[in-house]
Amino acid sequence: MPHRPRKALIIGAGIAGPVAAILLRRAGIESAIYEAWPYSKGIGGGLQIAPNGMQIMDEIGLAGELISRGSIAESFDFYSQEGRRLGSINRDMARRFGQPAVNVCRATLNEMLIDKAWCACVSLYFDKRLIKIEDRGDQPIIAYFADGTTAEGDLLIGADGVHSITRRQVVPDGPTPFNTGLIGFGGFVPHAVLDGRAIGRHVETTFGQSGFFGYGYCSPDPSDGVMWWSTQPAHGMDAAMFRALDAATLKQHLRGFHHGWHDPIPAIIEAAENIVVTDTLDVATLPTWSRKRSLLIGDAAHATSPHAGQGASLALEDAMRLARLMQEGQELTATFQAFEAERRPRAEKIVVLARRNGNSKREFSATGAWMRNQMMKWLLPLGSKSMEFMYAYDARAV
Repeated sequence: MPHRPRKALIIGAGIAGPVAAILLRRAGIESAIYEAWPYSKGIGGGLQIAPNGMQIMDEIGLAGELISRGSIAESFDFYSQEGRRLGSINRDMARRFGQPAVNVCRATLNEMLIDKAWCACVSLYFDKRLIKIEDRGDQPIIAYFADGTTAEGDLLIGADGVHSITRRQVVPDGPTPFNTGLIGFGGFVPHAVLDGRAIGRHVETTFGQSGFFGYGYCSPDPSDGVMWWSTQPAHGMDAAMFRALDAATLKQHLRGFHHGWHDPIPAIIEAAENIVVTDTLDVATLPTWSRKRSLLIGDAAHATSPHAGQGASLALEDAMRLARLMQEGQELTATFQAFEAERRPRAEKIVVLARRNGNSKREFSATGAWMRNQMMKWLLPLGSKSMEFMYAYDARAV
């Protein structure tokens, strides 16, 4: 009788899911991905893949395409609300860490990963919202979906993000995502909005007395190739409340919040359309990342707020390390335990770092903001050194 390859049911077609499927196929494990949402090429804002994440993109043959469809970020430059330069970090990343940091539209990244998974003969199913997992040791694991269908496999990987349904199955009484008290706004504007400001391949960011603003190129497309984001204290509002506002009211809120901030921030706000609003959530720690034959990876296991720029790269690392450990052929429980023991310290350290970075974007008194800015000038070089552990990590070489 021919040997049947093991089959993984992967919940979530964001970043971790497709990459895990691609790499598991190389390890001889079949994969099928089930995504709760309809297939779409136009969702999300911009993000950055750090050098450690780019190592994985290179492993699956997509680093060059990502660079061509995104924009290399040669540094992060910081300014005060009035436009005074505070300092810079993350310079010369490609030479120091073997890969550059790359800004990209999330929709572009997702399209690339989905297409690569299809090319790797991974089965993908959309509009499949998980509602329950049934795991009886002598039977295949079964995933039940809201449309009444089911899927069977030998293991299940929850890569379904910060609001993970799989997490509720793996850790039924576990913690829910923590709201950090910051709201994120973002979107894209045309290249022309930055005409006259030679930012080149730099990401420019600004600390206000309250809040934070950033922008940089993320695509060669002149029509919408600049990503921007605004981080603000929530003040009792959540993302759903802001999303309920009409476009004119939402833009007026941004005008008011960033009134008096240096150029080109006012012009970016005026040009902004299709503004995305998100709560800033994280998952600092879970009691466990696995239960029987189900395992959590990416944001489902360790969602991080965006203030360290590592969410996508950690998800890519998880996919790489899981595939490598699965290749060793250990019993499934031992593999899952080894994965968690290896990945948890790094992931949770970065979640804590990101939450701490977010504290500098909250509301300050005028004096407090001035003191923070003065400290930034001294601390940025030290902070840059302390973050090298994130970028120097190569999940292929562990």
